[in-house]
Amino acid sequence: MNSFQQYFYDLAQTHPKWNFIYLYDPTQAARVAEGFWMTLELSVICVIFSVIIGVVGAWAQGAHSKTLRLVLQGYIQFFRNTPPLVQLLFFYFALGQFTPTYSPDGWLEVPIISNVGWAIISLSFFAGAFNVEIFRAGIEAVPESTQEAAEALGMNRLQIYLYIVLPLAFRVSMPALNNNLVNLVKTTTQALAIAVPELLYQMISIYNDYSTAQNACMVFLFFAYFFLVGVLVLGMSSWERKLKIPGFGR
Repeated sequence: MNSFQQYFYDLAQTHPKWNFIYLYDPTQAARVAEGFWMTLELSVICVIFSVIIGVVGAWAQGAHSKTLRLVLQGYIQFFRNTPPLVQLLFFYFALGQFTPTYSPDGWLEVPIISNVGWAIISLSFFAGAFNVEIFRAGIEAVPESTQEAAEALGMNRLQIYLYIVLPLAFRVSMPALNNNLVNLVKTTTQALAIAVPELLYQMISIYNDYSTAQNACMVFLFFAYFFLVGVLVLGMSSWERKLKIPGFGR
């Protein structure tokens, strides 16, 4: 035990309510690291998938197929009008019952989609529903004359969307998209309901095992999420400034 670890060990002895056990116990430190990386992995994957869903969904809203538009509206209403926690439980416990299984050892049957997989699916679709509407609003801000000019050049609908409309709409959508992605990162904490070993899950496990560590765990959680969300906000704000076109979207 080095001097850093010894300090927090002694602090736990003299002030039991401030037991930073994860700073001097390697086993608990490993649990915190595992939870942090799981939260980071969950956040990054869900952010990427939700943006893809938003981009594709916004394009599909202008499709000629009425059936496709109705299906898309049904998806948006379902995920916007129900709590993300209920969605997680529905995906894991209801749809999970119909998930095919496999037997890695020839004995135990394991679902092909794990609890982590269901968390990614549920949270991505949840945030994606809002992203569809965010990008739709951005698309509506693009002047019709811009699209008409692209049509006059012989571009098809997909080309116009990818090369003309989306780049402009993306710039307009950045502030609202930033807010939604921040909300998504914070919502990953709800994955603990289906036993995903993310940061909140690990911290609760630690202070359930060591009741004196409750205050220290809450302090770490507060600053960990403050850091994660802060990095996302700074990154998105910097990206927004770089993409900004003077006089457009203002």
